[in-house]
Amino acid sequence: MKKIKLLQLVVLLIISGLIGYYFGINNVKFSWQAYKPSLMIINKEPPASLSSVDFSTFWNVWGKIEDGYYDKTKLDPTKMLNGAIQGMIASIGDPYTMYLPPVQNTDFKNGLAGQFSGIGAELGMKDNQIIVIAPLDGSPAEKAGLKAGDVIVKVNSESSVDWALPAAVDKIRGPKGTSVTLTVLHKDSKTPQEITIVRDTITVKSVEGWVKSAKDIEGINVPKILTDKVAYVRLSEFGDSTNADWTSLINSMSLKMQTDKTIKGFILDLRNNPGGYLTDAVFIASDFLKPGTPVVLEQDVTGTTTLSVTRPGLMYDIPVIVLINKGSASASEIVSGALRDNQVNGKSRALLLGETSFGKGTVQQADDLGSGAGLHITIAKWLTPNGTWVHGKGLKPDIAVAEDAKDPSHDAVLEKAVLELLK
Repeated sequence: MKKIKLLQLVVLLIISGLIGYYFGINNVKFSWQAYKPSLMIINKEPPASLSSVDFSTFWNVWGKIEDGYYDKTKLDPTKMLNGAIQGMIASIGDPYTMYLPPVQNTDFKNGLAGQFSGIGAELGMKDNQIIVIAPLDGSPAEKAGLKAGDVIVKVNSESSVDWALPAAVDKIRGPKGTSVTLTVLHKDSKTPQEITIVRDTITVKSVEGWVKSAKDIEGINVPKILTDKVAYVRLSEFGDSTNADWTSLINSMSLKMQTDKTIKGFILDLRNNPGGYLTDAVFIASDFLKPGTPVVLEQDVTGTTTLSVTRPGLMYDIPVIVLINKGSASASEIVSGALRDNQVNGKSRALLLGETSFGKGTVQQADDLGSGAGLHITIAKWLTPNGTWVHGKGLKPDIAVAEDAKDPSHDAVLEKAVLELLK
């Protein structure tokens, strides 16, 4: 009996070090029905630091539940063990140290690859209604006839009145090949129309950009006499293909700048960019800062490491404005902080414009655990080159500008950035 109890203890300790729960910026509900891990552990020993932990109370409670609970169909050992481990990780108080079951781990990886399953439409709020900001080119939403400005009245016959935007996104997204029926009121119509859309895998490029004359930029209102141009790049995340896509676009823009002297500034849009790979943040910042310039300080149990620019860049001289908001987090804040803290000729390399950023100042290590599951552990915190830790505070913009809540099609933040560069 003692050997059996010891084996049970070893099993618990080993799995406890590998499993947790996923609780980050967005709350994720587990689908444990799809996850049935094996509890057989062979030739494993608990960490020496845990050798003196007394698990008698844990086993006592477990046994009493098994013996006394009235509905034995509710007692799933895997669920019970995972629930205990969720509590263990929750006790750390760090939402970024998390366990991802196979389904959530796959979704996370697909997100970094710029993929999700849905209809392919950017949604927003206007007058407490869910509206279509724009369907993505070639998406099921576009093919089905959704247009910018459409109001989504119902989703699968369920009224969307008083829905928050995340709830709407959750209802509309779904597995590839499944369908969703939207009741839509087109911009110039008084009669709602039902549109059934078959979901598909949507691939979103993490890097998009253009060079335009100020008067030709959609969504802003500037004097028509402003004919000078600005270069604009939006990063939606720092993911798997970001560096390659960034390099291709920046090379093209650099060639234009060499011949077109009407290009007066560069706008880097990091709004609603939740972050991604730390190495990508260093890579992106390196196009604006010269080799050897510090990008970010990383602090762990061994001390402080400075990550600096190691490659030549293409955007050393052009004025830069970085757009941020409360959805700009992690790697977005690393780039923003690096460009503001580092100075050229007595001025910050870039101005930050918009709203205070999210404030995530920690670094996670991601490990695959087998069977599709993953574990993220916070291994360090990061600081801007001037030693600022943004965690829980965010970066305050140099120029504060709020989004136009009354008219989502009007980009007041971009408008201010253009006017600032061309004044």
